[in-house]
Amino acid sequence: MMNVVVMAAWMSTWLIIALRLRKPPQPRPPSWLLNSLWLLALIIQGANLILTWTNSQSGFVDFFAALSVVLWLTCFLLFLAQLNRPLESLGLLIIPFIPPTLLGSYFFPTQSTSLNLDNGLGLHIFISLLAYSLLTLAALHALLLGLQIRQLHDHKPNILVRTLPPLQDMESLLFKVIALGWLLLSLSLISGFIYLDDLFAQHVAHKTLLSILAWCVFAILLYGHWQYGWRGKKAIRWTLVGFLLLMIAFFGSKFVLEYLKQP
Repeated sequence: MMNVVVMAAWMSTWLIIALRLRKPPQPRPPSWLLNSLWLLALIIQGANLILTWTNSQSGFVDFFAALSVVLWLTCFLLFLAQLNRPLESLGLLIIPFIPPTLLGSYFFPTQSTSLNLDNGLGLHIFISLLAYSLLTLAALHALLLGLQIRQLHDHKPNILVRTLPPLQDMESLLFKVIALGWLLLSLSLISGFIYLDDLFAQHVAHKTLLSILAWCVFAILLYGHWQYGWRGKKAIRWTLVGFLLLMIAFFGSKFVLEYLKQP
């Protein structure tokens, strides 16, 4: 029942965002209504996640639970960002992933191994999820930036592109988000080496390798932007490659271990 309420709250938020993209003179819902619904959806899903965690007492370590947290954190970060910048349209890309994730957690539950989160592992997991969320937001931002570049090049910007900040501001914000996400990913890798005693015994060696590759991709992108002025389509491609590596590292491997290799 709680999942149904969460989905209803998020889909209402998505609908308001879509209606705010309508062309004049059609009426647009006010921003206060969007912010209120968005905040309500965050509170309801956040409460649901807390209840799930307190009932399981094993942390957000299974596939759908971890994905739910990343989506919630991404929506929370986007909510804060769109308060000062016209970035609400990014919600059209991320919110539709929430209902399938909630349905997946209900219909395809897994038995996660209980973890002791008091020895620093909980901090490692939280930093990792926050890094994934920021870099997910960066990937969505890159997709929207790519659409903006193409339509401005064709001189046919649609209503979605016309609501975005100027291209230079969009690119500047993209690199700020990537830099912060890369910093958190660095802390995640460092804390992982500290708190995970045996990478091979815990089936995370492949995750570590792919995460390091993703870290390198984002590091090269940031260096290229700083030293050589990389931007535009090149920045978008590097961002998406790093994001895909990171998602395969964590969610791809978790899906295989929890669903495809189950006895």
